[in-house]
Amino acid sequence: MRLCAVSVDLDEIPNYFAIHGLPEPAGAARTLVYDVAIDRLLGLARELSIPLTLFAIGADLSRPESAAKLREARDAGFELANHSLDHRYDLVRLGGREIRRQIEEGAKAIERATGIAPVGFRAPGYTITDEVFSVLEDLGVAYDSSVFPCPAYWAAKTAAIGLIAVRGRVSRSIIDTPAVLTAPTRPYRRGRPYWRRGHGVIELPVQVTRGLRLPFLGTSVTLCGPRFARVLTRGCVGEPLVNLELHGIDVLDAADGLEELRPYQVDVRVPHARKIESLRAAIETLRGAGHEFVTLGEAARRVEVIA
Repeated sequence: MRLCAVSVDLDEIPNYFAIHGLPEPAGAARTLVYDVAIDRLLGLARELSIPLTLFAIGADLSRPESAAKLREARDAGFELANHSLDHRYDLVRLGGREIRRQIEEGAKAIERATGIAPVGFRAPGYTITDEVFSVLEDLGVAYDSSVFPCPAYWAAKTAAIGLIAVRGRVSRSIIDTPAVLTAPTRPYRRGRPYWRRGHGVIELPVQVTRGLRLPFLGTSVTLCGPRFARVLTRGCVGEPLVNLELHGIDVLDAADGLEELRPYQVDVRVPHARKIESLRAAIETLRGAGHEFVTLGEAARRVEVIA
């Protein structure tokens, strides 16, 4: 079995300013993901004939234009999944009652906006705990896709948050336990602690390469450029499920209205056309190696036998 699921976290632009400890942007920049990025992503998906799984933040859908874009994606046959109500990076620190509210109300907001009740969840910032998993199980969530067992990403995130603090700003992002780096890289049923196998909700980890466990996600692919994107992709070819996770910002650049973010986030310096070319190269490499493209929901149903 060789599956690939391409998912997109629809984090709006203020979330990136929050990561860097910057004041929120004003004007059109606030909603570039729904106003610009979704059209580019849907265009790429149609061109390559692949389904997408879109992780939406419930609070964003109070804006009619954003809700309409998500319905357009629904009508195109893409899966809609839950990325919480408010995308609190510190979700795991909020206590059981608020954690449940963030997950439950996020799902309800998506259902109100689109008529679709999401069955999958991804935690903000890939940070999750046993308490969050317990809530997911209580709510009957079919799968989670938050665990990211990537040493390079964990180290880079830790260093970036420290550097932001040294410069006198406070990042909203938080650090996951280093124990997550020992988690399985292939789909598994979570145990206790969550980075071990067990009998709980099915976990579809965010993709890393074999061997060094390098990050295989939108940021790394688009920064590589098309040639090296193919090289990076070959480190994942043959996996039973390649879980390629993107963000809306992965198809945006500084010229779209992100000049304020340019000094702090290197990926917005790459022209969006170049980013799309790199994503296309990765997807075509996987297809050429015999991977079948499915939604995460379908992947969760089909890979359960190997979990």
